[in-house]
Amino acid sequence: MLVATRNNDLMSTMFNELMNWNRWNGMCSSEDTTTAPKMNVSESDKDYRLELSIPGMKKEDLNLSVDPDNNLVIEMQTKEEKKEDKEKRHFLRREFSTTQFKQMLTLPENVKKDAIGAKVENGILTVTLPKFTPEEQKQLAQTIAIE
Repeated sequence: MLVATRNNDLMSTMFNELMNWNRWNGMCSSEDTTTAPKMNVSESDKDYRLELSIPGMKKEDLNLSVDPDNNLVIEMQTKEEKKEDKEKRHFLRREFSTTQFKQMLTLPENVKKDAIGAKVENGILTVTLPKFTPEEQKQLAQTIAIE
């Protein structure tokens, strides 16, 4: 005969599940620094506008480009600068790290790629994607002469 024990202490069981430290340590690990900045995308008659929250980053940390597949590529990378410390320090915990981010956004066909602008101000990267006017779009259409 198999003897089964029963745990009637529901609170104890719930507390133990909640405080499963192995699970929490895995979720809160400082090595997992893969995060994407929050982004707002808006549209007006004249342009599209992207706003990315990038607190603490400088324009030197950013790279924007348009690839051959008509994608806007936004890359960010920060590196921790190693400072010389006069007194030798042994870190018991170190959470500063390198942060990298790369986002590819497909551009609409009505964006003037040569007029894309970007600026960083108060921790916000603003990318402006001007649109072609209907007249400019008609000029882009080409007729092909038949020989």
